[in-house]
Amino acid sequence: MRDSINHDRGCWSVFLIFLKLGLTSFGGPVAHLGYFREEFVSRRRWLSEHSYADLVALCQFLPGPASSQVGMALGLSRAGYAGALSAWAGFTLPSAIVLILFALGISEYGELVSGGVLHGLKVVAVAVVAQAVWGMGKSLCPDWPRKLLAVLAAAWVLLVPSAWSPLAVILLGAVAGLLWLHPTAKDSSDELSVSVSPRVGVLCFALFLVLLLGLPVLAYSVSGQALAMIDSFYRAGALVFGGGHVVLPLLQAEVVGPGWVSNDVFVAGYGAAQAVPGPLFTFSAFLGASMNSSPTGWLGGLIALLAIFLPSFLLVAAALPFWQQVRSNVRAQAALAGVNAAVVGLLLAALYQPVWTSAIEQPADILLAAAALLALMYFKLPAWLVVIGSALIAGVLA
Repeated sequence: MRDSINHDRGCWSVFLIFLKLGLTSFGGPVAHLGYFREEFVSRRRWLSEHSYADLVALCQFLPGPASSQVGMALGLSRAGYAGALSAWAGFTLPSAIVLILFALGISEYGELVSGGVLHGLKVVAVAVVAQAVWGMGKSLCPDWPRKLLAVLAAAWVLLVPSAWSPLAVILLGAVAGLLWLHPTAKDSSDELSVSVSPRVGVLCFALFLVLLLGLPVLAYSVSGQALAMIDSFYRAGALVFGGGHVVLPLLQAEVVGPGWVSNDVFVAGYGAAQAVPGPLFTFSAFLGASMNSSPTGWLGGLIALLAIFLPSFLLVAAALPFWQQVRSNVRAQAALAGVNAAVVGLLLAALYQPVWTSAIEQPADILLAAAALLALMYFKLPAWLVVIGSALIAGVLA
């Protein structure tokens, strides 16, 4: 009984700590990892600097939102599987609730919101994605082979528009990495403090694959938008390497293509997602709440949110028992380098379509986007402040 009480208190403590981070962690995944390091390595000493670096490397290796996966693993190490769920809930729910409320506000009171404000949200998304392309390109494409791979990936996605093009690009990026790239493998003698049995890891990975392959078949066989939504958002969460902004082209293909959400609402919501703390994957909650047919509203937002994060839970539990071996494998590192370069290409393509094409309508839009980009990259202003300022400026000028 005492162990159960202590475990419950551990889960509650984990939830409160991550709730504080979920309410204050602005700036995207890189900033989130900095907040986590300060909170859990420097301040609370839950794990060593070396173990934290290993954990970050693991989550960057996996598809899905890296910062959220680091949080899940930290919660897992502190209070078991319930701790992982508590960490996710605390870090994710604040921004998800705000974005669902924003979606409901557009749906119910859209006529009261200035068209200029909504257009400003779309324009500032250009600056945010451009900043992400630049930053990720410098980090993930340091040489000409990877730069070329990124450009070819972008060209493929733009010239062959399909819901499966991003997946094809990622797979070809892995093959190209194996053939052309030769990174050095990382070595570490410091084991990760999070322990999951190999048997549980294999079961989680098997469930991940069963859902990834089975949900499309089930959604095709059984009519109903709820199941189709689960399939689409699960696939987006399972196939996105790099997380954050990189999910944009997959979600755009999944929800705008079938007509579930209009392109204008999609891009406006993406702009609004930059103004809230926490993981960018909570943009899925906005999309689920913005559906043109049932389920929509709170139920749609919850379905989309759970579906897109479920692969992350399964992959973190699946990878932890085997991460040390993967990190010491040179071929795995080469494949990952190719995937990362392809991810930059995906984001570059998304910068043009749908972000630029739906937002830039006149020269004034270019000036506003350039000013927002300057504020983000040169003056280092927080993204939420730039988003709000751009929306207000566009509303005044409209």
